[in-house]
Amino acid sequence: MRLPIDIVDAFTRERFGGNPAAVVVLEEWLPAASMQAIAAENNLSETAFVRREADGAFAIRWFSPLTEVAFCGHATLASAHVIARRGLAPFPISVRAAAVGELYVSRLADGEGFEMSFPNLAPQALDTVPDALLAGLSIAPQQVLRNRQAYIAVYADERQVRDVVPDLERLKALAPLDVAVTAPGRDHDFVSRYFWPANGGSEDPVTGSIHAALVPYWAARLGRGELVALQASARSGLLRCRVEGERVHVAGSTVQYLQGHIEV
Repeated sequence: MRLPIDIVDAFTRERFGGNPAAVVVLEEWLPAASMQAIAAENNLSETAFVRREADGAFAIRWFSPLTEVAFCGHATLASAHVIARRGLAPFPISVRAAAVGELYVSRLADGEGFEMSFPNLAPQALDTVPDALLAGLSIAPQQVLRNRQAYIAVYADERQVRDVVPDLERLKALAPLDVAVTAPGRDHDFVSRYFWPANGGSEDPVTGSIHAALVPYWAARLGRGELVALQASARSGLLRCRVEGERVHVAGSTVQYLQGHIEV
């Protein structure tokens, strides 16, 4: 079977920046084992598989090289890029995922990217912090929060977020949850990094999904509903964010890297 595949750099305007995701548009779902094998072969943070539904929405599934994941923002952004470039549907579009429900994606007015609408997944502060989390981060955080996706370690400043060294074997013990670290930014409203040894790899370059938790937290702390965030990985990525009640909107730019076919 010959299938089209695209690789798109998400949350960046520069090729080789942001977070690359593979996108495979399907007529019918492949067996889960086949989708997992494709994702492992691609060896990117995520491969998104997208199928148009009878009602016009796009069903989506995301696979890291290790496992199917419940929620992925950058591969949704990359999928919107592919849907737009191929002219598969007019925008805005509805993207449907089993674990998070309806996600909505619109094109930005400047034509440089897309805005995604996520459910508000604000984190809650923890009274008791897991020992594996404290042992797994080289710098002790000021506070630790949690939502259904990850533990969120809050630091005093951007330097600490950039300097923290994860012990990935210790953090793996926190599975199925991942770990985000975050702090106020120097030139941005806040910065973050994301470690996910149990679900995908060492450090994710840009993690759109965790901003459904980070944005409500920082919006409340900073007293602003619109924020600009930087994920401070080696590739880095810029996210323009806003909160509206029960929805969190995350916008970013995209750059095409590859267009081709795979044989499965």
